[in-house]
Formats: sequence, structure tokens, C-alpha cells
Amino acid sequence: MAQPVPCIVDEEGLESVAESITITDNRTGETFELPIVNGGVAANEWSKAVPGVWFYDPAFMYTAACESSITYLDGEAGVLRYRGYPIEQLAEKSSYLEVAYLLLNGELPTAEQYDVWRHDVTYHTFIHENVRKRFLEGFHYDAHPMGMLVSAVAALSTFYLDAKDIFDPESRSKQIIRLIAKMPTLAAAAHRFSVGMPFVYPDNTLDFASNFLSMMWKVAEPRFEPDPVLTRALDVLFILHADHEQNCSTTAMRVVGSSHADPYSATAAAAAALYGPRHGGANEAVIKMLTEIGSIDNVPAFVESVKSGGGRLQGFGHRVYKSYDPRATIIKRTADEVFSVTGKNPLLDIALKLEEIALSDDYFISRRLYPNVDFYSGLIYQAMGFPLEMFPVLFAIPRTAGWLTHWQEMLDQDSKIARPRQLYIGDDARDYVPVEARG
Repeated sequence: MAQPVPCIVDEEGLESVAESITITDNRTGETFELPIVNGGVAANEWSKAVPGVWFYDPAFMYTAACESSITYLDGEAGVLRYRGYPIEQLAEKSSYLEVAYLLLNGELPTAEQYDVWRHDVTYHTFIHENVRKRFLEGFHYDAHPMGMLVSAVAALSTFYLDAKDIFDPESRSKQIIRLIAKMPTLAAAAHRFSVGMPFVYPDNTLDFASNFLSMMWKVAEPRFEPDPVLTRALDVLFILHADHEQNCSTTAMRVVGSSHADPYSATAAAAAALYGPRHGGANEAVIKMLTEIGSIDNVPAFVESVKSGGGRLQGFGHRVYKSYDPRATIIKRTADEVFSVTGKNPLLDIALKLEEIALSDDYFISRRLYPNVDFYSGLIYQAMGFPLEMFPVLFAIPRTAGWLTHWQEMLDQDSKIARPRQLYIGDDARDYVPVEARG
């Protein structure tokens, strides 16, 4: 943390840090004052004061591994901002491609900049024929779409050899555009293959979300015309999922990127992290929970079983948010708009009853368990016709912009290669014993 530390001078002319923490090493009696900068204490300052003593922080729950100017998240107050802009304003007024530009460039585009950006993304949506014919079609017939996506993204690094020029601005920009543009094409191709339907080429006359829906659902019609309400709903969902600070997949992107791997390999690593049910499978778990509950009448009994340790309330609570997830409010409103077109998802009444009971129960209130973005997103995706297997894929499409933004920021910061320390708990030194002498 290289910012100057503000100091104050006392009556005797002695300087002290304005915001700091004083620690005492009880082994030696020595006292040290460590500056607090941007809400954190630099670990290297700690190591100078107490050499050989490491912070033990499984899952990085209390450790800031980087500095970032991309996304601000206040879990206590329920605040989420991209580059300073409240998520509520962006979801209401912006588009996913404009938000992707904002994340990557730090500012909203001018009309001219946006036209160029939209054109570049639109005309890089096609994938190499060999990716489709020789790679995607080589998977087993029942391959999971997310597994196909992870593999296909990694394979792109073998098609774009200039991707390894990560410090060349022109090459870097080209790979970023390619990844954002081709992710929906790969995602739709993975779905079509998994259900035995032919590949649909991108339609560059459509906008980003409409083009994806066309590649997903087009059958024999000359031109697919998606419902504008559904297109807008998907765009809003993409905005809400574009970035979310240092989550598991973004951390994977930064860690792999710190080795100076190409962006396709790093993005594949991030997508692989998202493939895990604890990360990208949360909204799928909500659908399965609601399905198992079965009816509104069963909700009270289910809530009591959760309170007694008989299960988990999926879609409630968050590692960071300790109040209402701001994205959940937006997505609940979006759900109403989608259901006005598709008809109400039969699981919605169960979800609403579950939310009503949980938000009035001291058990959940005291534990600060509130609905998160996953509680309603799965209901929307299901109403739009997406199978459960596509849920993590739908997460990966918009998060690509966030991953690449963090990758770019990490490179611009000249970050060291990630290499955490450990607390060794194994055996002390011991001598080798020949196999015939082992008891």
C-alpha cells in the first residue's frame, strides 16, 4: 500500500500515525505502530514487526489480497457500485455492453466510443469452424454445458497465438473483445450440442442479449425475434452478474493471471472455479430446494427443519452481505416483468412464502440471513426456458467482463505472482527407512 500515511505531532514534537494499530510482541515486550491505509494494514509491515509469524486465514475471509478500483461492496450497508456507479442506476438505465465498457475502462463511454465498442464486440461473435466441428462436437453426447465451456475457452488460446502478448495494448484489447463476444456463442453451442440440436450462427443484426437468445432457441424461422421484455431482463441479469469484487472465480482469474498466462487460460480457470456448486451452482440449489418443498403448505415445516439443523435455506445469506443483497431487490422486480410474459413460475409462490416467513423470524434475522441474488435468478432462468445445467454458463457469460477487468488491472499493477504462505503442521525431520524394515 504505497500511499503516504498521515501523521500528527504531539506537544513534545513526536510524530505518530493518524490512523494506526499498536501491537506488542509479548515475547520481547517490543511495541510497534502499524499504519492503517484504505482500511487495511500492510502484511509486509506486520512481517517487519513480527518476523516469522504469519496470519492464518483459511479461505481469505479476513485478508485483502489486492488493491482494486473496480467494484465497491459494503456488505453491512448492502451497497454495490461499479466504478462508483450504484448498481441500481446501472440496472435501470444502462446495458450490459455499456457496463462492460465501464468496468474495463473506468468511465462510461461517449456515444461515439460506445458505437465503436458495440460494433467490435458484435463482429467478433463468430467462432473458428474448427472449434465447433473438431472440438465441441468431439464431446460425449451428454457432456455438461459448463464443462464444455471451460474446455472451449481454454482451447481458444491455441487459436489465437498473439494472446500471449499480454503487455501489448493492441493484442490485449483484441483478446478482451474476442472473449466477451465469443462467450455467448460458445455457451449457446454447448447447450445446442447437449440437447442434440444444430449449431446456430450469430446474427450480428441483433443486440448482445437478443443474439444469445437467438443462438439458444432458433429452430427453423428465418430470423429469431425475441420478446423485448425477456431480452431486457436477461440484459439486467448480465449487469447484476458482471462483477462482484474478489469472489472465488475472480480470485482464480487473478492468481492464474499473475503467472502471466494468456487471458483464455486464465478465464478458463475462473470459469472452472465458477463450475463448482458452491459458487456458480447457488441458484440451481434454490430451484432444487423449492422443488423439494413442493407446496406452500410445506414451507413452515421446512423452515422449522432448517432451524433445527435439518437442512439449509438456499439463496439466503452471503459471505459478504450482512443485510439485503441490493441485487436481490432488482432481480425480484425483474422476475415480475418476466412472469408477465412467460406466466408465473409455479415455484414462485413457494419462494415468496419462504421469504415472508424467514424475514419475520428472529432465527434468520438475528443471523442476518436475507435473500441474495441467487434466490430469484434461477426462477427467472427457468421461466425463460433455460435448463438447470445452463445456470452456471449463464453466470459465466456476463462475469467474463469482470474477470478480464481484474486481469487487466492486475497486470497494470505489475502484481507479483501469487504465492501464499502456510502454517506447517506435518512431521518433524525424520530419516528414510528401507521398505523391508518398515513395521
